[in-house]
Amino acid sequence: MSETGTRVPAADEHHRLRRSLGFRDLVVYGLLFIAPMAPVGVFGTLDARSHGAVALVYLVATVAMAFTAFSYAQMVRVVPQAGSVFAYARVALGSGAGFVAGWMAMLDYLLIPAVAYLFSGIAMEALVPEVSRWVWTALAVAVTTLLNLWGVRVAARVGFLVLATEIVILLVFVGSAVVVLARDGAQRGWLSPLSGDGTQGAFALGAVLGAVSIAVLSYLGFDAIASFAEEVTGGSEKVARAVLFCLALAGVLFVAQTYLVALLEPVSSAGLAADPARQGSAFYDAVDASVGTWLHDLVAVSKAVGAAFAALAGQAAAGRLLFAMGRDGRLPRALSRTDGGVPRVALSCAAVITLVAAVWAARRDDGLDHLVSVVDVGALTAFTLLHASVVSWFAVRRRGGPVSWWRHVLVPVAGAAITVAVIVEASGTARAVGAIWLVVGLGVLAAQRGRSAAR
Repeated sequence: MSETGTRVPAADEHHRLRRSLGFRDLVVYGLLFIAPMAPVGVFGTLDARSHGAVALVYLVATVAMAFTAFSYAQMVRVVPQAGSVFAYARVALGSGAGFVAGWMAMLDYLLIPAVAYLFSGIAMEALVPEVSRWVWTALAVAVTTLLNLWGVRVAARVGFLVLATEIVILLVFVGSAVVVLARDGAQRGWLSPLSGDGTQGAFALGAVLGAVSIAVLSYLGFDAIASFAEEVTGGSEKVARAVLFCLALAGVLFVAQTYLVALLEPVSSAGLAADPARQGSAFYDAVDASVGTWLHDLVAVSKAVGAAFAALAGQAAAGRLLFAMGRDGRLPRALSRTDGGVPRVALSCAAVITLVAAVWAARRDDGLDHLVSVVDVGALTAFTLLHASVVSWFAVRRRGGPVSWWRHVLVPVAGAAITVAVIVEASGTARAVGAIWLVVGLGVLAAQRGRSAAR
């Protein structure tokens, strides 16, 4: 039984996860998945779309995602299980809704690591062009999969070293940027990253909110912390605190680095909007022009290694989701088998799927666009069902004690409105793929119910 009486499926030693993670380990996994320098690749796009108010975009995005983080913190305390949103929706909304939540989250958890592996391959190919990006991508999958199969504790220790290195490089960037700004001044107005640079007209709230719909994708991954609820020592309260802490820290890092690089950016937001080809490398170009090539190369190496370990955290979370759905009978039960407390079958399946997707994309010129266009809708749909689970569990079913209307109704309803709005702002391709994946999932669910009724 959980802390609140929620039934946890019985498990023998071959279907049980090992409790070995502390608060620091949870934060490491969350920040690895998010990546401390996640804005590097999308800075130019966001700067152009927000009319230069890129730091404000990340400030608003942090507040927007805080609603989802708060709902995760509410549900992980009452349903501390490995399935994360699958488990929450199952107990609060019913088995069908739980399956849909897990099925949609699976699209995110299986493909985000593929995107991260591809980022790593692209960065390494830029540094060592003699080796094709697909080779680097496959190598990254192999190394991180071996670490995950070794065990969650070992992977967390190695991940901590990588994360510490990423943060040191980020601090080097911050220090170098401050020195350059103090010495040479800013290329734009000091408040422009929060109010816009004025080159595309007056401040436009619509432009900022449009950019927020892209920026929230930088935060996908903090929710993966909840999937380790059965492996943490000391209770689910640690998981809740880690989810909120990760989001807050990521928000501070994202706002700080985008504020500084916007001041260093010699090209106006109007210039970036007029030349989309420059948007992808805008962060690197600004660092190269203001600080030097050495920092450009250092950031590139950090992104290559950091992306691979972001994929490690994503692959670990995907394995836990497959494990939980297998244990509940929603996927083949073989996925719920553990070996020494490690869900190696589920992890291996997740690794094979991400390997195929990542290498396929790495061998195509448009592979990255195809992957990125579909990963967000799955996560946002699952987030919407998460918010519905909070309302159902606490306010409708009244299973969590006295109802707090702001915590159990206002916050999750606002959070659901935000995630639905972001889905509406997503590309047509992303919505179409998400709809197809949902229809397939509903077909699987109907087939499962048909088999159960026939027995």
